[in-house]
Amino acid sequence: MQQHLSTKKYIILFFITLGIFAVIFLLSDYLYNKRIAQVKAIEDNIGKNILESEIQYALLSDVSCDSDQSGNSLLINEINKLTDRLAYMEEQRGAEDTEVINLKKYYSLLQVKDYLLLRERAKQCGEKPLSIIYFYSNSGNCDDCKKMGYVLTSMRKDYDTLHIYSFDYNLGLSAIETLKSIYKLEDKFPVLIINRKPYYGFKTREEIEALIPELSSAHATSTKQSATRATSTN
Repeated sequence: MQQHLSTKKYIILFFITLGIFAVIFLLSDYLYNKRIAQVKAIEDNIGKNILESEIQYALLSDVSCDSDQSGNSLLINEINKLTDRLAYMEEQRGAEDTEVINLKKYYSLLQVKDYLLLRERAKQCGEKPLSIIYFYSNSGNCDDCKKMGYVLTSMRKDYDTLHIYSFDYNLGLSAIETLKSIYKLEDKFPVLIINRKPYYGFKTREEIEALIPELSSAHATSTKQSATRATSTN
């Protein structure tokens, strides 16, 4: 009788354990599918943004110098949104994921086109573009790249007219290889290109602002525009 109860107890414990594993498996599968759906939605948004940006490039080429957009590309907001979305995808899937790499290549080409458009408009309109080209590495040879990224993200949010272009040094894209060749870059990271001159190693926000003194007036303009928008809203 006691042996029968013991066997029954083990059978009950077996099914309880099996049920717990089944619940954990189903929950993990649900969370995985939900994460995949979120990433897929981000991919679709990125593809849509890229297509819209291609159309905007064609339209921006005809904008006159006295336009409100003469000092700042209309695409800067779209590029900033793509930056955040790709950063999320890279965090979720990893830097070596094939789809992440392909989307990063599209995004890099979009940045190069914006950079060329910015310089072309500056040449035509006699302006000095405020831009930083940032090269980082995901190959484990850049301890300060993540910290450098945080600094640049903060500056990108604070300065409306500052264009920050970030490129994966080892992406293997011909346009990036051309940029590396133009600026004769060395394999030292992180590297910032400011006023067509490379600066190697981590730079604080204060050090970067000292290299771009025009940012002081840009920040004042940004603050004034924000105040105007807030007043008009109220």
